[in-house]
Amino acid sequence: MKIGVDIPKKLLPIVNSKKRNIVLYGGRGGAKSWAVAAVLIIKALEKSNQIILCTREIQNTIQDSVHSVLKQTIDRLGLKDHFEITDKKIQCVNGTKFIFKGLHRNITEVKSTEGVDYCWVEEAHSISQSSIDVLWPTVRKPGSQFFVTFNPDQEDDPIYSMFVKDQKRNDTLLINVNYYDNPFFGEPLKSDMEYDREYNYDKYLHVWDGQCKSVTDACIFKDKFTVCEFETHDDVQFFYGADWGFSNDPSAVIRCYIYDQCLYIDYEAGGIGVEFEELPQLWDSVPLIREHKVVADSSRPDTISYMNRQGFTVRRSRKGKNSIEDGIEFIRSFRKIYIHTRCKNTAYEFKSYSYKQDPKTEEILPIIIDKDNHYIDSTRYSLEDSRKGRGDPYGPPVGSIDQLFGKKNVIF
Repeated sequence: MKIGVDIPKKLLPIVNSKKRNIVLYGGRGGAKSWAVAAVLIIKALEKSNQIILCTREIQNTIQDSVHSVLKQTIDRLGLKDHFEITDKKIQCVNGTKFIFKGLHRNITEVKSTEGVDYCWVEEAHSISQSSIDVLWPTVRKPGSQFFVTFNPDQEDDPIYSMFVKDQKRNDTLLINVNYYDNPFFGEPLKSDMEYDREYNYDKYLHVWDGQCKSVTDACIFKDKFTVCEFETHDDVQFFYGADWGFSNDPSAVIRCYIYDQCLYIDYEAGGIGVEFEELPQLWDSVPLIREHKVVADSSRPDTISYMNRQGFTVRRSRKGKNSIEDGIEFIRSFRKIYIHTRCKNTAYEFKSYSYKQDPKTEEILPIIIDKDNHYIDSTRYSLEDSRKGRGDPYGPPVGSIDQLFGKKNVIF
């Protein structure tokens, strides 16, 4: 029997994989559950009298299970004549059964389930370690497989630690998939995603980009920035800044500008392990950079000299007491910071850049953690002249933020 199934290309390896664990994780709209449902339905038809266990941590009613997803997939594939579907069970005409069980209240019953061919663990981010310790040894039939699907929540969740943190398991096919990997992603989810990306970036990263929750009150730029697509405004003054890479740190360069009391970061370029002679090519990917001054990290005068010889105009950044803190406060003083969606590394750093927290009291300390800051440092360098009152994009040179924006508009 030939069955036409629409599965995103990134998920096609799950169709024929023989790995013990097939783990799909990421944000909403990646078609994880729909893909697994289709594959398990095909497998149900291939061989008679199989047992397919569908489980999750909490299942109070059948409505909490993947029963509905399987039923809709059977209907969509035109296979209703091959399955008996009731409110509580799904069974193939060849005797293969789908069983639906919650783990939290039925772990003893699950433990006694024998002969499981396939086990689908849905919403696996919520599964407890004790459930894992019982479930995995229970599914022990030769050739049996787990299909694990989840949207990440916390980095210390047992299933995330088991498969994503520990990526050395030879028995596992691990695929990170999100809405942008799914060609069938469309309305109304697209509208919800775009709204969150523009107005609640932290939520976007967690819900749609499949990242673990990590933004806390210690995040320096919490609620100050958004990531969205925008057209670069006309007749603005561009500012360029660069940071040099060391060891595992990236070389980074950004372009930004100020408009209507907001900071716009519209281009970035960077990478880890960029060789000395590769820097000109990297920088040239940022539009108009050779026509403007670039303020760069002063710690590498030899690199600055080299880049000037390559036709760029590069000036050392000014460093001194409180230069980092003052630069960060200046960036925070903008009414809003807009980061273009193509600037993924910059967006990541603005999300992650944090103050230190007391490990015992969780008190936020006035100490900036020297991490996730290379594109931020580039931004800070680029704005030096504006911050110091030189090259002010609003008019004549000024000497303070109050003069630049007017006191009533300054936000700290």
